[in-house]
Amino acid sequence: MSHNTLRSAVRGRVLLPGDEAFDTARTPWNLNIDQPVAAVVHVEDAEDMAAVVGYARGAGLSVTAQPNGHGASGDTASAILVRTRRLDRIEVDPARRRARVGAGTNWGHVQAAAARHGLTGLAGSSPVVSVVGYTLGGGLSWFGRKYGWAADSVRAFDIVDADGRQARVTAESDPELFWALCGGGGDFALVTAVEFDLFAAPALFGGLIAWPAAQTEAVRAAFQDITDHAPAELTVWLNRLELPQAPPVIAIAAAYLGEPVRGRDLLRRLDTIDGILADTRRELSPAELGAIVNEPTAPGPGLLRTELLTALDETAADILLHAPIDPLMGIQLRQLGGALAEPTRGAAPPFAEPYALSLQATGSDPDTVAAVLATQKRIIADLGARVSGRKPYTVLSAGDSVAEVFDTGTLDRLRKLKQARDPHGVFRANFPILH
Repeated sequence: MSHNTLRSAVRGRVLLPGDEAFDTARTPWNLNIDQPVAAVVHVEDAEDMAAVVGYARGAGLSVTAQPNGHGASGDTASAILVRTRRLDRIEVDPARRRARVGAGTNWGHVQAAAARHGLTGLAGSSPVVSVVGYTLGGGLSWFGRKYGWAADSVRAFDIVDADGRQARVTAESDPELFWALCGGGGDFALVTAVEFDLFAAPALFGGLIAWPAAQTEAVRAAFQDITDHAPAELTVWLNRLELPQAPPVIAIAAAYLGEPVRGRDLLRRLDTIDGILADTRRELSPAELGAIVNEPTAPGPGLLRTELLTALDETAADILLHAPIDPLMGIQLRQLGGALAEPTRGAAPPFAEPYALSLQATGSDPDTVAAVLATQKRIIADLGARVSGRKPYTVLSAGDSVAEVFDTGTLDRLRKLKQARDPHGVFRANFPILH
């Protein structure tokens, strides 16, 4: 079967090796990841996705789907890369508090649509991340401590299966596949749309407060005190930032799902720390969640490693907040707990660890990459048993494995489903379940 057959099978644009735009089209969000693929298809609709699956199965190829390529691992050899950006339809039903969105939709657009009705989805910190990819990996939200993983809010998936058939999957129609798609990754079907619950958000409060690095110990103590007593509606992050050509700072970012007066009161200890450099805390719309930390919205050469931290004791604080971290640009501690530690209805596992730790850097030249990786490795080694060795699916990076996400029983169940539903390996997730 030739690639000309692929071009004639779909309405969307097909790019092949040698085509002028091919290398740009295959490049994922993280520019440090090389993503070799057999072809790129900018699908127009679910019918195009079904046609690609049929072609791939006949040609002995696999299919991987990405709107932009967040979370890419580079494990894409002999795969057709499906770009889903055109599947960006959003339907909001405010009476039922539901949204149905296409596979190319990002969280920023969903939040803007939901906010008009005083509602929010379980969005993360970046408005440009796709809803479907984020949800298939569990989905860690600012509001996860209150409502759990985003995957637990799903009501239905529209899919294409390994035989190229379209179907609507719910907990009633296909309980095993629905369970797997709720946090087990994208290895079991191509998802063309997802329907999920929205939540009341009549008021939000949040923002970022920054101080000179000299206030690190005072800020750390406040962070631990606030997180020790925080209600489920409040999530707080601690950030050590050492950006190029800027003085080092320590910062706290927070989001509170509730009245601003109460949110400010919960964070009042921060006002007692002298030397505030910036304070963006204010009443927010659900559409403004991305403004809390203003993560980059353009692709770049990221060097990120995320782990789960079991404790922030004095030794851990010294390692993470006081010891030299060059060439890293930042260390972030995200508060977990609450509903994120409770059993889920899907494959996404609960995590009892209190913090997610991210070691952040950018750069692409070999010397920088080697230095960053060595520093990340050293910090993790110094933390020892305070690093649990487990992590959510959506924070996996190149070299990580799904065995770090799922317990043995869940992993065996997912692998059996993969073998039953996709025995020819038509679908290729960023982090395949059988590796």
